[in-house]
Amino acid sequence: MKNTFLYDTGIGALGIVDNGKEITEVFFKESKAQNTVLKETELIKTAILQINEYLSGKRTVFDLPLHLEGTEFQVDVWEALYTIPYGETRTYKEIAEQVGSPKAYRAVGMANNKNPIAIIIPCHRVIGANGKLVGYGGGIDIKARLLDLEKR
Repeated sequence: MKNTFLYDTGIGALGIVDNGKEITEVFFKESKAQNTVLKETELIKTAILQINEYLSGKRTVFDLPLHLEGTEFQVDVWEALYTIPYGETRTYKEIAEQVGSPKAYRAVGMANNKNPIAIIIPCHRVIGANGKLVGYGGGIDIKARLLDLEKR
């Protein structure tokens, strides 16, 4: 059984889910974790501590065990997102090239949209080819805030 707990943060409500050993999901208030029990575990407490440190500008890298559930392509994309350094961005095309599918930038966008571990897997660091902010589960305003935070 998975555990979930909800927190109010500087960017709004966040939910964190673990499977007892790894973080499996970080979601915004608009989403809901399925098949979980409401329980604040030590791992979830560590995750929210690190997220709050990140949001306050004190943390640039997360140190948490993660478990990614998705198709092979989705997991490849999420792993590529995880390699985008703090304060940098990549385009959908650059991520497609990184995962060995240079013409699959739209599929990268769909995988980005399904990222189960927001903030920690930094899908907010992916932008349109024209440099514009496009799509984000927490909303474009939160994406902009996260990118501005990382520019400081």
